[in-house]
This record gives sequence, C-alpha cells and structure tokens, in this order.
Amino acid sequence: MTDFMTPQDNDIGEALCDQVRHAFEQRTPLRIVGGDTRAFYGNAVEGAPLSLAEHRGIVHYDPVELIVTVRAGTPLEALEHTLAENRQMLPFEPPRFGPGSTVGGAVATGLSGPRRPWAGAVRDFVLGTRVITQEGKLLRFGGEVMKNVAGYDVSRLMVGAQGTLGVIADVSFKVLPIPTARHSLRLAMPLDEALKTLAALGREPLPITAAAWYASELFLRLEGGQSSVAATCERLGGDALEDDFWTALRDQRLDFFTLQPSESLWRLSLPPNTPPLALDADDSAQLYDWGGSQRWLKTTQDAVSLRAACVQAGGHATCFRRAAPSIAPFTPLDPVVAKYHANVKATLDAHGIFNPGRLYPAL
Repeated sequence: MTDFMTPQDNDIGEALCDQVRHAFEQRTPLRIVGGDTRAFYGNAVEGAPLSLAEHRGIVHYDPVELIVTVRAGTPLEALEHTLAENRQMLPFEPPRFGPGSTVGGAVATGLSGPRRPWAGAVRDFVLGTRVITQEGKLLRFGGEVMKNVAGYDVSRLMVGAQGTLGVIADVSFKVLPIPTARHSLRLAMPLDEALKTLAALGREPLPITAAAWYASELFLRLEGGQSSVAATCERLGGDALEDDFWTALRDQRLDFFTLQPSESLWRLSLPPNTPPLALDADDSAQLYDWGGSQRWLKTTQDAVSLRAACVQAGGHATCFRRAAPSIAPFTPLDPVVAKYHANVKATLDAHGIFNPGRLYPAL
C-alpha cells in the first residue's frame, strides 16, 4: 500500500523546487529520475540527477467521482493496488518495465498498454498536473474535473514530453471501473487472415479491449458485461488464454522481446487496417498489437529505409531499444514542426536545464 501525504507535509516538494531554482540560476542541466525503468527510451541525458523517487503518495482519491491525484514518484504498482481495492483501474494500462516504475515516468513517456485503442491514451485521462517550472515554482495546470479548460492545456503538453518542459510533481487522473467479466482467447490463423478478421470485428460493437497477433496466432481479450463476453466467446471460439499474457505484452516480458546484440526493437505506429509493410524481416520478428496499428519489429534494417516505409504508409517508427547509439530513437522532425518544438522549449525551458537532448539533440 502506498503512503498518504498532504501537500502541507511534503517538504520533499520544496526541496525539489529549490534544486530546480538553483539549476536555473546556474544554468546546470538536470536529469530527471523516478524509478529509472525507462532510461532506455530516448537519448541519454547528461546532467545532475533530480530524483522524485521519494516524492510519492496519493494526495486525494475519490472512488465515487472516479478521480485520483497522486505524486509523480509513486510506484505504479502501489497506485494500481489501491485502485484495485475499489475495483477501479488506470484505463490506459501503463507499461511498468520494472518494479520501480513510477507514475511520473508513465506520464512523461506517454506510453499506453494493449487497451489503448479501445479506451484511450494517457493524455485522455490526465485531468491536471502540478509542475515545477524553470524558475522553481510549483504551478497547477488543469484540475480534477473533465471540463476544466482555461487557456492552453499545459498538463497534456507534459504527456510524452519526457521531462523536457518541466518537472511533473503531481498528476490527477480520471479512473474507470474494472470490467465485470473478462476472458482472453487465442485462435490459430495466418497474418493475412488475422488482419481481415480484426478489420471485420472492428466494425461490430463487440467487447474487445485488446488484440494482438504473433507466430500464426491471434490473441483477443474480451471485457464487459457477463452476457456480452460469454456470447462473444461462444461466437469466436478458440482456446482460453491466460490474462497474464497481456501484462507480459504490456511490460515486454514475452520471449519475443529478447533481442540479439545486433538487433534493434522498433515500434511502428500505423493507421488502422494497414497491410503488412515490405520490411527486411520475416513474420517471426514481428508482433502486432493494438489490432495491427502498433507493430513491434526486431531487425538490423537501417533506420532510413525503415522509417521511409512507415511514412509512406502514413505512420512513423520509433527505435525503442537501440543496437547502437548512432540510431536516432525518434523520427526526425519536419523543419516547420521542429521550429514549433524549439519555440515551446525556449518558452518553458529557456536555459535548457530539463532533460536536455532526451527527445532530440537540439531540444
């Protein structure tokens, strides 16, 4: 169980503000650290560590209103345990990548699990944040209700920014009830048939909340009311699948994610119903998630040709785990988009102290 603290009792927050204020005055780069389970994601950061590991605890939780406010250093496991006691959950199913994985890291990286296409992404459930700005001030953005919009939504800007625009101190989430019934199943079928099946199922109001394909098997998770789940199971058939499969997929603990030294792990984000791409890899090196819109690829293929294939299909490619530091983790920005990024960075982080270079060398 996580510990509970009130804002008045949290001297750690004041110490964090002081450290940021000092770094701003001295123009000292900071490397923001929580559980450090996502250090592999993005470029390495050189800077003085700013640890939020002790800035933890649930500030406010209202199960009736489906709202929770939690400190950034709180372990995801502790938060999810508290929510589960009330039959509630974080709908975006954040990956953990390790026992020390924190709430702040989940929001900063903006990564979602298998339920994402059916429930929504991280930013869809962030109601508000408290952020330590470059001057060391602790400011609140957003709130604890869905309709709370005043000016630009800075809270959602922080999602996926990898700590390059400020230090996330607290986050308020919208949570949802855990579905009444759940059943996972597996069906043997080749890739082309699986993609056609998923496209057809996607046009029907079925209780599907996860869909993946790997090694000639289609994996589905059904969640909802008892009668709806039971009827869909009877219709689709297949063999029962342990629910642990989805947490293993979420946290990349499946055997598929074991890499050879020369291989990189790529995350391909593609439009729905995109056919298989012409890649330098066979089916055994690919795992389809999100009904085919997110594809994991193990390959030694060069980044330029791989990214070009994804762009041609209307998507993009992220090098999740790199065989060599020379591979840029994120797709290079268009000059116009890069200018906007630079302007936002200059406004919120004038001296470049927050995780410099984490996303792109110039940011």
